[in-house]
Parts: sequence; structure tokens; C-alpha cells
Amino acid sequence: MKVFAQTLNLKDDPEVIRQYIEYHKSTWPEVLKSLQSVGVLDMKIFLLGRRLFMYMTAIENFNPNVDFPRYLTLDPKCQEWEDLMGTFQVPVEDAKEGEKWAMMDQVFDMEAQLKAL
Repeated sequence: MKVFAQTLNLKDDPEVIRQYIEYHKSTWPEVLKSLQSVGVLDMKIFLLGRRLFMYMTAIENFNPNVDFPRYLTLDPKCQEWEDLMGTFQVPVEDAKEGEKWAMMDQVFDMEAQLKAL
């Protein structure tokens, strides 16, 4: 299993943030099923202020550069969802060129350290 952490900002507008939260209370089923079909096992998004943090687990051979674009093609609702969510989102200042959700580096793994003791 692979683990990914990514971050993104929402636009600095309380109404935008409220709407984003509301949409995620009932994510479209086509989106959920398509993410699952490309190998996403679980995805959680957390919010602090306007900063989003996404924690995702995926199958071992999941490649975000291949599988996220593939997810968008599995059902027209997936691209529609991504376009809609894009109206709420702003890349963080440290994002790479063309990167919407910026990949974060893992700096601590309690389980691994405990195993090493």
C-alpha cells in the first residue's frame, strides 16, 4: 500500500469554503467509484482555515501522474467534478509548475520507528 499527502488552498472567501465543505459531504458516486477503480483505497481531506490537507492510500502500483489523469476519463462526471472543485481551489505557493494539489514529503513515520526499536 502507498500513502500520499497533498496540500492545496481554497480561495480566501468564507462562502467558497462553506460550499466546498457542502459538496464534499456528498461527493458524486461516479467520482468515488472512479477513484476506487484506479487504485485509491481511501482518501481523507482535512481543513484548517483555507488550507486543505489530503491523506490518501492507494494500491502499491498506483502512480499519481498516470492514475489521476486516467480517473478523469472513466466517467464524464469526474472531469465535471474536478472542474467544479477547481473553481474553489488555489495552489499553494510551494506547488510546482502546473501542480494543483502539491505533493508533501513524509518526515516522520511512528510505525517504522517503533519497528526499528
